[in-house]
Amino acid sequence: MGGAPAGGISLSATRRKALVGESGWAGLVHNRKIFAIAVFASLGGLMYTFDQRMGDAVSDTGKKGWLVSILELGAWFGVLVTGYLADKLSRKYTIVLAVVIFCVGVIVQSTAFGPSSIYGGRFVTGLGVGSLSMAVPLYNAEIAPPEVRGSLVALQQLAITFGIMVSFWIDFGTNYIGGTGAGQHEAAWRIPLALQLVPAIILGVGILFMPFSPRWLVNQGRDDEALEVLSKARNMPPDSEIVQIEFLEIRAQYLFEKETSEINFPQYQDGSWSSNFKLGVYDYLRLVTDRTLLYRVAVGTLTMFFQQWTGINAILYYAPTIFQSLGLTGNALSLLATGVVGIATFLSTIPAVIWIDKVGRKPVLVSGAFLMAACHIISSAGWVACVFVWIFAIGFGYSWGPCAWILVAEIWPLSVRGKGLSIAASSNWMNNFIGTFTCMPHVTPTMLKHLTYGTFIFFGLFSFLGGFFILFFVSLTLEEMDDVFGDGRKLAVADQERQDAIFRKLGLFNDTKVVEERKSDEDSNEKHSTS
Repeated sequence: MGGAPAGGISLSATRRKALVGESGWAGLVHNRKIFAIAVFASLGGLMYTFDQRMGDAVSDTGKKGWLVSILELGAWFGVLVTGYLADKLSRKYTIVLAVVIFCVGVIVQSTAFGPSSIYGGRFVTGLGVGSLSMAVPLYNAEIAPPEVRGSLVALQQLAITFGIMVSFWIDFGTNYIGGTGAGQHEAAWRIPLALQLVPAIILGVGILFMPFSPRWLVNQGRDDEALEVLSKARNMPPDSEIVQIEFLEIRAQYLFEKETSEINFPQYQDGSWSSNFKLGVYDYLRLVTDRTLLYRVAVGTLTMFFQQWTGINAILYYAPTIFQSLGLTGNALSLLATGVVGIATFLSTIPAVIWIDKVGRKPVLVSGAFLMAACHIISSAGWVACVFVWIFAIGFGYSWGPCAWILVAEIWPLSVRGKGLSIAASSNWMNNFIGTFTCMPHVTPTMLKHLTYGTFIFFGLFSFLGGFFILFFVSLTLEEMDDVFGDGRKLAVADQERQDAIFRKLGLFNDTKVVEERKSDEDSNEKHSTS
């Protein structure tokens, strides 16, 4: 297994494009089978968006903050353990396990009659949420052909915003269930919670019939199965040129990571549990001991920090409270105004999916940050404030919602990309938790009551800071980052030289023209990524 067709295969994106067509939506249409699998897997994005009114279960603002935020704490822990589980159990079975954990938490919440059961259920639900937030995009990326992976990252965010939009209107509908009094109140939050089981069960059962990730199969030494999965997914014979290219690329990446580990930690290559554990620990330590990698860690974690502190969760979780404090009367009226937030966020994510590669990451993030900051600061009262909240949702939907995730996935050298991304993802959930618990129980419900306008100034300042951070500190290509920290292109070039040697060994390219083609393609991608 693993031999290349006679004469070698060009790795370049130019040649791949000629073989398989365009990227973006055109590429998704061309790869209909993979697109369908990715859409199905993205049901994970719908599973944790129906709990926006969970805070209505209690009236005390401190308890409300705990009730909302404890899910994020569970998700943070779930993200950290998912990397290990995904490697050991497979991406597919990790999704199944996450669904089971998620369902247990939802059932406990939906049937709870005491605070401790609700808190415990939400923490368990969070474990499943965090695991799914990393396992599903990982599965989608590894099952997808390279030319549509970026679109599938945005597709995951689109699924999340669709779930948020639907959940708002489900909350609006359940507002009228149960007559009056406590019965109506309980039905209003129990039913949306229970409805999360529907996409969860569909995903948990359906994913069993989906293929394993070909990348995971290669890592397990199951090359024949990986080639068969790629062949069926691309609807091409196993010996076709494009299937062979992709299989050998996956094989090359596996050999590259294995060789990198052998070079960095030769003393831990005996395959024992102790050595494997130490390898994992030292790989993470490398992210903070190598200053070129530490810069990337700072960019990834701070990007997620500013994403959460734009105030998006204040809008999503406490929108009914916000609209009521701005002068809207009646629970139904505030929910109706809140539902427009969901629609605006969903619709504004669609252009990001289509045009993000053409416009570039930096201008999208900077413009979105300044737009959100302006909306916070200009907000006044009544329906005028509602309009600015809706514009804020549009600003987040096209910019920091999808683009922050794309950025933090692109800033890492190949040898540490997975671990670096896990750190950035954990920063997202930890800041989500800190923002929801430490700040929002006191800032959002309480400050809206006592400080009103000061609440919007608070989040507006963080939005401005996020825009300035991207504008002045996230403007470098990977190679330029190495130059700034005094190591020249050592890290990027060393990685690339080892990878090129593996490519030549496997027959992925055999002439300098291909290398020049690939370099041109990479320069173009970097220009889009950092312009």
